[in-house]
Amino acid sequence: MITGSGRTARSVAKKCLEYGAIPITMTDTSGHIYEPDGIPEGKLAILNKIKEERGALLGRYIISSTTAEFNHPENLFDIPCDICIPCGAMKELDKAEINALADNGCKFVIEGGQSCVTPSARKVLKKRGLLYGPHTMTMTGPAITYSLGSGATDDDLKREVDRIYNEVKMTATEFNSHRDLYAGSNIAGFLRVAKNMMLHGAV
Repeated sequence: MITGSGRTARSVAKKCLEYGAIPITMTDTSGHIYEPDGIPEGKLAILNKIKEERGALLGRYIISSTTAEFNHPENLFDIPCDICIPCGAMKELDKAEINALADNGCKFVIEGGQSCVTPSARKVLKKRGLLYGPHTMTMTGPAITYSLGSGATDDDLKREVDRIYNEVKMTATEFNSHRDLYAGSNIAGFLRVAKNMMLHGAV
């Protein structure tokens, strides 16, 4: 499940397809589309064309698809999924949305946008046992790409993402926050800044 339909959401959908995952939803201010059998490359290309037109909304997509459902079910988060990747508005996932996702079998919530999950929703994620990838960890892609340079390959990016994940995971464990990647990423970020300040004699 992907929320949003801007460049980030559509790029996430493309990357999901490359890794064998099946994107099934996208959203905008008009509502949401749901493709029960998934959004393959051909349909993603149609979505790209629609969204790149000024002011175009997702409702136009159903003209091009005989299988898409528009705003059905009424609550997007009632749709069963394995992974939810919110790429839309800040604080779009609160307690009710997380509980609905968990009730319908979701196992992972991975932020593709900034602060899509509220603080109270994070507590529910932990209580319900869903793995949470916070934006403080998942949105490091642009910085990684910049540091690697224009000649970077997908393998280079994957190695850096793996390194960040392992650092965050180990930091969380070290500070008694096992499996809490939100805590791990915040602590790791703080430690990195503190270390650099010390090296520069600022502490």
